[in-house]
Amino acid sequence: MRTNPTINPSLWKSLFGMRCPKCRKGRLFQSMNWGRPASFFEMKKTCENCHQAFEPEPGFYFGAMFISYALNTALFIAVWVAYSALVDEFSILELLLWIGISAILLLPVFFRLSRSIWITIFVPFQGKD
Repeated sequence: MRTNPTINPSLWKSLFGMRCPKCRKGRLFQSMNWGRPASFFEMKKTCENCHQAFEPEPGFYFGAMFISYALNTALFIAVWVAYSALVDEFSILELLLWIGISAILLLPVFFRLSRSIWITIFVPFQGKD
């Protein structure tokens, strides 16, 4: 039986859309302002829909570093494999340069995604407002 997505939004859609894990509607992060790069890392204090606190305790997101580590490891391996497939001979310096550039460009995405995954692990979905 298929559920109504307006009543029970998808876990994956809310996870990758950086939505509140409790109601899956409110946004976890402030909007990105390209003129102010620090805004890429600003979380909201609470959900505007269900008022779930996004920092339940001090140091809550310490564990998100391990998720970020895993995401970056996957990125490094993917860049290495892709670069190896595209270029016959390359130096380790070239590879490290491409890995570094890709890691810097994806830093805001991985930061937000790792925090979204971490809070979703600990805050259960309740479905209703």
